[in-house]
Amino acid sequence: MGHYIPDHVLSNADLEKMVDTNDEWIRTRTGIRERRILKDPDKATAFMAVEAAREALQSANIEAADVDAIIVATVTPDYLFPATAALVQKRLGAENAFGFDLSAACSGFLYALSTGTMMVESGRYEKVLVIGADTMSSITDYTDRATCILFGDAAGAVLLEPTGDETGIIDFVNHTDGDLDCHLYQRAGGSLHPASEETVKNRDHCVYQDGRVVFKKATEGMADVSLEIMNKHNLNGDDVAWLVPHQANKRIIDATARRMGLSDEKVMINIDKYGNTTAATIPLCLYDWKDQLQYGDKLVLSAFGGGYTWGAVYMTWSLNR
Repeated sequence: MGHYIPDHVLSNADLEKMVDTNDEWIRTRTGIRERRILKDPDKATAFMAVEAAREALQSANIEAADVDAIIVATVTPDYLFPATAALVQKRLGAENAFGFDLSAACSGFLYALSTGTMMVESGRYEKVLVIGADTMSSITDYTDRATCILFGDAAGAVLLEPTGDETGIIDFVNHTDGDLDCHLYQRAGGSLHPASEETVKNRDHCVYQDGRVVFKKATEGMADVSLEIMNKHNLNGDDVAWLVPHQANKRIIDATARRMGLSDEKVMINIDKYGNTTAATIPLCLYDWKDQLQYGDKLVLSAFGGGYTWGAVYMTWSLNR
């Protein structure tokens, strides 16, 4: 595993000076105290993804040239094309790998993880880098107090390999339900509304969210899919060592844990430090808890994102044997 967190901290106190909000309001409704922002104008998502990938390869004692494929989950690519994965491949020196980007918003890492898992299970690939990376500050409107409090920048990476035993990724469930009313999206920048003077003036290239609708959908979706994969494998709260949830809102995480029958001690939460880093949240949690994870621990990874997309992964920890 590997990660990258920018140095610059944007605290709730900083946001109080920018928009009509306050620390208590943010903490009680989201659980966020601060978030990290990539300030260097010459660096973006690919830079963070490369740093996280390098650490993952170093920890696995693997050379970049040995990597077979690279999947980057992101909604903030450096460019619409070439793919961010192509930039990562070149900068890493992964000369034998092919790569592509995957867009599924906050569920992106789980979608990429399940895709990479199938690639390894097929027997055609042995080493697949799965990276979740987003520079959300690049599409955040810092005059919109409803959204600017939520997002941060970061990257997390994992290297997938065959395990040789019964541990690892056991199963996954993914869902999509097209949000035609667009309660969570970026209004402009695609082929429907290309960039123009008007779209820039209206801040249409920033993330838009109808918070009430998305909160309800996310609370239901994350809890439902977590229970779905538990029931599929006859698991109860005692069986699960850790819930690894997408870090969008602590209230959503708490509701999911209650539905699963888990105590607070079994839930990974770092939203207070990083905010919502979109595709990076789940690998960041795995990285932050790496020293507490034990071989054979049963984990449920769960996320909900714009699209709408949601999913869960059931795995048993194969490191730290």
